[in-house]
Amino acid sequence: MRIPAHSVCTAIRDDIVAGVHERGSRLTEELLARRYGVSRVPVREALRTLEAEGFVVTRRHAGACVAEPTEQEAADLLEMRLLLEPLGASRAAQRRTEAHLKVLRGLVRLGQERARQGNSEDLRSLGGWFHETLAQASGSPALASTLTQLRHKIAWMYATEGPPDPVEYWAEHGSIVDAVGRGDGDRARAVTALHTERASAAHRLRLVPGGERAGRTDRVRNSQHPVNTPSLRH
Repeated sequence: MRIPAHSVCTAIRDDIVAGVHERGSRLTEELLARRYGVSRVPVREALRTLEAEGFVVTRRHAGACVAEPTEQEAADLLEMRLLLEPLGASRAAQRRTEAHLKVLRGLVRLGQERARQGNSEDLRSLGGWFHETLAQASGSPALASTLTQLRHKIAWMYATEGPPDPVEYWAEHGSIVDAVGRGDGDRARAVTALHTERASAAHRLRLVPGGERAGRTDRVRNSQHPVNTPSLRH
């Protein structure tokens, strides 16, 4: 059975974000195919997609490599999100469906419950699902796709600290959903802008120490990560 290229792409991207494939390291089709348990064809297609997204670059005499973004490029991502997240919320207020609203309200209730319990690991996942759903509710596939890519890249380039007050943090999510539910685009934009700005303050740029490149190829070669397993995030 041929594994879809988009599944391979997701697996490679997740490993880049997690630091399994480190910045500047080579991504050879043969080793990647072996790691993910697929042929070289979907790997080749996945690398083209990841290059278009900015996770991979092609270098002369080296081939595909994990990109090495600059500090300025990383800062630009936060600025882009500050502009696009509020836009998505404003559009969601006008275009969301009842199904979107039901999911968003459910995530807020669950997030507030976990915040009171102090379960930080669950809160991180719930926050990602919340913003993913909010982007989808904008009714703009292009905007939702861009925001998803931004979140992936920001997670790759930045370490994040948990909010100082998780209960208040999820109360802000609740305010966003209230505005979206009322169809108040201006309010949704303003509340989301404030929320995104506060969240951005908790990001710390990941520093890559020197001398880490030794052994990268062996690290990939000796690991196995079949794509067609339940562990793959979608």
